[in-house]
Amino acid sequence: MPQLDAATFLPQLFWLAVSFGALYLIMSRFALPRVGDMLQARRERIEADLGRAEDLRGEAAEMLAAYESAMAEARGEAHRLTVQAAQDAAAEAARRHAELAARLEADAARAEARIAEAGARALADMRAHAAGIVRDASVKLAGVAPSEAAVTAALEDPR
Repeated sequence: MPQLDAATFLPQLFWLAVSFGALYLIMSRFALPRVGDMLQARRERIEADLGRAEDLRGEAAEMLAAYESAMAEARGEAHRLTVQAAQDAAAEAARRHAELAARLEADAARAEARIAEAGARALADMRAHAAGIVRDASVKLAGVAPSEAAVTAALEDPR
């Protein structure tokens, strides 16, 4: 194998140094700056994406706070409306109760008046019948027809 021949070591080392130097110059002048530029562009893009993600996270936090605030406000409004509806329902029930109580009181007053009127009529009828019975009894027992004033006086005086 010619690579292992000691007489060719020096030219092999020379061409190795020339090849390595040329490759180094080509890489350092052309390929590595492009790679470095790509890495720098990638780093800048990643930093920009991270910055944008941080901004979006801030916006999301603000939106969440606004949402929670709106929900709290909506809950408060719903509670207020519920309380208002309950108060309105209680007021309506009280109003209806008062109307019913007034109507029942009026009906009771009318019924009492009818009862009193019926009682007065019954009492008058009883007095008239009693007066007739007293007159008939006086005529049959005493043979005397009493006057209307005497019958009324006898009915008025309970003795």
